[in-house]
Amino acid sequence: MTAVSAPSLILMMASTLFLVACSDNDDGLTGLFPADPEPETWRFALEEVGGSVQDAWAQEFRRRMEDISDGQVQVEIYPYGSIGTSPHLTQLVTDGRVHLAFASSGHVADKVPEAGIFLLPFVFPDDDQATRTILADQELGELLQAAWADAGLQLLSLVPEGWMTWTANRPLLQPGDFSGLRMRTMTAPMHGTVFEAWGAEPITMPYGEVHEALQLGQVDGQSNPAFAVTEMKFQEVQSDITLPRATRFVTSVISSRDWYQNLDSTHRQWIDEASNGLPGFIDEVQREYNQRSVEQLRQSGRVGIHTLSDEQRSAFQEASKPAVDAYRNQSGARGQRILERIQALATDQ
Repeated sequence: MTAVSAPSLILMMASTLFLVACSDNDDGLTGLFPADPEPETWRFALEEVGGSVQDAWAQEFRRRMEDISDGQVQVEIYPYGSIGTSPHLTQLVTDGRVHLAFASSGHVADKVPEAGIFLLPFVFPDDDQATRTILADQELGELLQAAWADAGLQLLSLVPEGWMTWTANRPLLQPGDFSGLRMRTMTAPMHGTVFEAWGAEPITMPYGEVHEALQLGQVDGQSNPAFAVTEMKFQEVQSDITLPRATRFVTSVISSRDWYQNLDSTHRQWIDEASNGLPGFIDEVQREYNQRSVEQLRQSGRVGIHTLSDEQRSAFQEASKPAVDAYRNQSGARGQRILERIQALATDQ
């Protein structure tokens, strides 16, 4: 009998075990090779509560992203109030603690003065499709992208949420009706500048505190799309809602520019694909939500609903000129180009 050395015996045994493991199935390979990579988790923070327009956008984006990436990217959605107020969310994005967030102009214009364009009244046309066409303009997009980039932010999408309404305990049918009215505004000075031009006293306040402030008489009025009025139950503490068709609420979806730039090309392509077609999707959503809310308010009989005539809207537009001048001063040359581009596109619609 031929003797076998210990090293040779060990090698033979190892080879036999490997061949047996591979003979019928791959079960024996479990643990020998790396498994599929763990999915990434992207945190997405909203400025609105669950069931809102922003929630609808985020839920659809999540569905598309997880489908396109075959589950390699998971999106966690955080409704308003769960991790901070709107200014906090932008800071969390900047710090890299949140990957994606909504950042409305009323807050992000603190960091991006050019974003104040979306706070100015009578800038966009009445037609929803015409507004979508303007927001999709390449030249305008490049100007806006550059403005957000200067603040360390990546502008991923613009999301129109419908016309802003005004609520108070009296109709607001002419600029004089705002005289002395303590109007809740967002943190960006430009938001207050618009209401100051009409004679109101702007009072900055987080979104989540507005209902109680109206109830306690700390403020007299506020401005939001109709769906937000019913969502936050402002009709319980306000007697009148005015539908001026003056300012479209346009928010932005942002990330940290560093985070976005460090993504590989595949991930950036997935974001583009997931966002493609969302403007049309969300426009239908916001129209449905806002129309339904106005109808609910009308049927409740609890508030007076007022629509401005063309003559009344013209009076507000004339009174808004100081706010437009303030925007030009605050946003500089690029802000002026953004305003002129939108005005030119609106004229062509």
